[in-house]
Amino acid sequence: MSWVVVAVTVVSTVYTAKTQREAGKQEKYDLERQAEKETLSSEGEEIKRRERLNKVLSANIRSASAAGISGEGSPQSVSLETARRASSSEASESLSDRLRQDMLRREGKMAQKTGKIQANSTLLTGAFNASKLGK
Repeated sequence: MSWVVVAVTVVSTVYTAKTQREAGKQEKYDLERQAEKETLSSEGEEIKRRERLNKVLSANIRSASAAGISGEGSPQSVSLETARRASSSEASESLSDRLRQDMLRREGKMAQKTGKIQANSTLLTGAFNASKLGK
């Protein structure tokens, strides 16, 4: 009878450890997919930001041309400053997006490691319990 209890304990322990390890892998996979979605989303947003900037700069150039202002001097300076600000803003948003994606990938790796640690802990606890039952 004692060997049956030990066998059940071992099987239960191994199954629980396997489940914990798989849960860690799945969480890592999910977080990596989320990071990929963030990458695609940020690329789309960057394209939209550039299109808005191009529209603003084009509108500035058209209005200056309609007013008979040449492409030199103050209007050109305003356009350049607008472009610099937009570029700075884009760089900041791009950096923020990359940092968020990297964080998700790190969380995924950590989830996988946590699953492995939990699985190993479960195996050790199960082995200890089985050895106590076997005596």
